[in-house]
Amino acid sequence: MNLKLAEEGKEYIIKSIETDDEELDAFLFSLGCYSDEPITVIARRRGGCTVSIKDARYNIDNQLAEAIILYD
Repeated sequence: MNLKLAEEGKEYIIKSIETDDEELDAFLFSLGCYSDEPITVIARRRGGCTVSIKDARYNIDNQLAEAIILYD
């Protein structure tokens, strides 16, 4: 399951980041978004969602959300 399909308000653990773009991978890593890290969808928007990672909030678009794979 990817982040785009995650329920709002529920905490998930990141399984992996599936992207061929090294810049995107490095960007997500700089946000603290990497394997075995908890992530929570705070709110959904038409173009993406707001997530909480390590006590910080970020707006992530749908393309990025599809690259973040979660444990079910």
